[in-house]
Amino acid sequence: MREKAALAGFPRNGYMSRIRKEQLMIAVFYTLHTAINIYWWIIIGAAIFSWLYAFNVVNSRNQVVNSIGTMLYRLTEPALRPIRRLLPDLGGVDISPIVLLLALTFISVFLNYTVQPMFGIGPM
Repeated sequence: MREKAALAGFPRNGYMSRIRKEQLMIAVFYTLHTAINIYWWIIIGAAIFSWLYAFNVVNSRNQVVNSIGTMLYRLTEPALRPIRRLLPDLGGVDISPIVLLLALTFISVFLNYTVQPMFGIGPM
């Protein structure tokens, strides 16, 4: 009797019900949107930090400042490097973070309005 009560919420055929699949997909899309938003702010932070570093506003010899700069560089450089290779040389102006932010916005909107409706989930 306890087994029947414990399994009452699950369908008898062993597969997830449609509601559970939709809940799982909502969780996946919400996590993807959150990850994109976090990376968005990391890119903005790295750009601001690079300006502060270039204009000697922050002390580059400080160990904390150096570790923050290294962390931001390691988080953003793998995504920015291929974009920098494709863009023409604009002198001292680096627009690769702007291109990456536009690409992240495109991915977010694409997920929100194209992929999510395929699973019967409305835009977030």
